[in-house]
Amino acid sequence: MTGIGGQGIQLAARVLAQGAIAEGREVQLFGSYGGMMRGGSTEATLVVADRPVLSPPTIGTTWSAILMHHAYAQPTLARLGPGSVVVVNTSVFEGPRQRPDCVVVDVAATDTALELGNMMVASMVMLGAYAAVTGLVTIGGLLDAVAASLPSYRTQHGELNRTALQVGYDRAPVGLAPAWAEIRA
Repeated sequence: MTGIGGQGIQLAARVLAQGAIAEGREVQLFGSYGGMMRGGSTEATLVVADRPVLSPPTIGTTWSAILMHHAYAQPTLARLGPGSVVVVNTSVFEGPRQRPDCVVVDVAATDTALELGNMMVASMVMLGAYAAVTGLVTIGGLLDAVAASLPSYRTQHGELNRTALQVGYDRAPVGLAPAWAEIRA
């Protein structure tokens, strides 16, 4: 997952990690962000497995990505292998995002978040769409993970985050093969 600080990348990564753990998977989460709270680079890398992840792996390639903003997307795009699933926030993403060797899913996440009343839940819209497209975690797992992931000073936003997850899930394009099922096979 990549974007700019303030878009909720780190929170979305925690929700995804908590959801996967609750569904019995092993998870390692690596968060990285620049020196600025808002506007700088932010990235989260998750390793999700059906068996223990014994050491911090080096992630040379990946099968999926969430791109919230174009500013810092190139390093993540460079790691995508052929057949990867890329979920792109088309509300703000500028520049090329089409790759003939990847499945690109366009989601107007920031616009959808504004419809819901708060642009800060755009990452949850994206995460809901990602879950629908990839099948990595269930929507129920994500909805349950919100409470465990929100910091204590943000618990009042729990319901809006759950709503954004569900809307993103419900609006995701249908007909795409769940990439997670293929990876596990």
